[in-house]
Amino acid sequence: MTEPVDAAELLGWLVAVPDGYRRACRLLGLSTSAEAVLGGSYALAVVLCLAGVVAIGAGSGAVALAVGAGSAAAAVAVALAGRYGVPLAAQARRIRALGAAPALVATLVLGMTLWPSSERAAAFAASSSDGLLAASLDTHRRRAGRSPRSGLDAFGREWAATFPALEQALTCIERAAAVTAQERAELLEEARRGILDGARDEMAAFAADLRAPATALYAFGVLLPLALVALLPAVGAAGVPVSLPLLVATYGVALPGGLVVASAWLLAQRPVAFPPAAVSRSHPDVSTGPSAAVGTGAAVAAGAWFAGRALLPAWAPPIAALGLGTGASLVVYYRPVTRVRDHIEAVESGLPAALSAVGRRVERGESVEAAFDAAVDATSEPLSSVLAATVERQQTLGVDIETAFCGDHGTLATIPSPRLRRAAVLLGAAADIGPPAGETIATMGDHLEELAGVERETRRQLAQVTGTLSNTAAVFGPMVGGATVALSATMQSGGPIEPVPTASLGPVIGWYCLVLAAVLPALSTGLHRGLDRALVGYRAGLALCSATTVYLTAVVATGTLV
Repeated sequence: MTEPVDAAELLGWLVAVPDGYRRACRLLGLSTSAEAVLGGSYALAVVLCLAGVVAIGAGSGAVALAVGAGSAAAAVAVALAGRYGVPLAAQARRIRALGAAPALVATLVLGMTLWPSSERAAAFAASSSDGLLAASLDTHRRRAGRSPRSGLDAFGREWAATFPALEQALTCIERAAAVTAQERAELLEEARRGILDGARDEMAAFAADLRAPATALYAFGVLLPLALVALLPAVGAAGVPVSLPLLVATYGVALPGGLVVASAWLLAQRPVAFPPAAVSRSHPDVSTGPSAAVGTGAAVAAGAWFAGRALLPAWAPPIAALGLGTGASLVVYYRPVTRVRDHIEAVESGLPAALSAVGRRVERGESVEAAFDAAVDATSEPLSSVLAATVERQQTLGVDIETAFCGDHGTLATIPSPRLRRAAVLLGAAADIGPPAGETIATMGDHLEELAGVERETRRQLAQVTGTLSNTAAVFGPMVGGATVALSATMQSGGPIEPVPTASLGPVIGWYCLVLAAVLPALSTGLHRGLDRALVGYRAGLALCSATTVYLTAVVATGTLV
């Protein structure tokens, strides 16, 4: 009996999978084979092309041409997404993962300090950390379980190409297991400082290299296209036809597509990212669901449409409804997540001082429990309230510190902070060791303070570029676009310069301004903090609301003044 042909095997004969594509699929956790992902995207692109050809052949006029052009654009987008989107998504996940490298190395250092064994330190770090990097460490640790190795060397080699400082730090930690106590302390300090210096150096080099491409994107993706709008009448007078299909193809498809591709390339160059804590939609303070966000957006869109019909030009209501409705939906949907994250960051800000205070008391001979209790009054809000609730829970239920923090319905149940969780695990381990763990706890506090300094320095280096992009998306770009559209409307026909109809120009430039308001905040946020869905969605929503208002106000105000 003939065996059925496997689809993935068939696609493997038809599609040449590029180098690294399989690794990208594995990094993303895709269950489908690389051949199926790539071949499927190409097959769908072919289907879309055929659909466009059929639409053009079966119909006639502008509608058929528009359907055909849309199918062709969709086919190109699907093919590019299949070929380059998967590696870019894998790179974004890799960048986010490497942001946890300093914390993971610090946990390994602390584990090696408490138990001078690389195997036990690796197990401690893997169990007390979350994310892709910790999962990779745990995989290598388990593979080395029946060998004399700890898995740290293999783990370092896996990530050496993307973050050399991580491999160097892991080498120091591995060597620290076979030297004297004094040499061990020096090697562990070298590892801890090396990973921080590596992250600082990588981001400093990235910030220096970013200025030229970011300036080029700003000039050719924002300023020049908006400036060319004012020249469209002169272009028409020179004999070059400026039609609506040309405007739509340029400002509706080509320029937005180029902006997205350039932004993705820039984001892929970021070496490491320090994204905020992940907050799930099941969090009790995240009560707004998709239905509420969509309902709010629909209500705002309807209000903007009717207000636009009364106050704005005839072409403007769709732009007002699209921009304000979409922006309001994004803000309503993601604002609760940002509020929770603001609270988490406020709590985390007091953690270095609290750990230092606990560590000093433990060094003087106090128990971890007593030192932790005394640190409540010495810690600023809002961390003080979290620590007080933890102490109360610990004393009421008779559990240890780690369980009071991380157990069922613990105080961190509504504060999903990896840093607080690692600190809780460390305090739980230190409680079993006693005074010798005091220096380790204090070192953890110092490391968190230094890591916060690296993050602040990184954001400061990128602030000028990211601030310019954000302000352009929300204010300056829409203002220039709206003023240019209004000035074009004031040109009288019948002379040597034939004006472009505002009814055509206004919606097209308005669409381009909305694209800027969505793409540039995503780029700015990705460069500043790393790509994060909630943060990007919230800032893009605010930018869309601002850009829509500014654009339409500039159209009306400029038209009134001139």
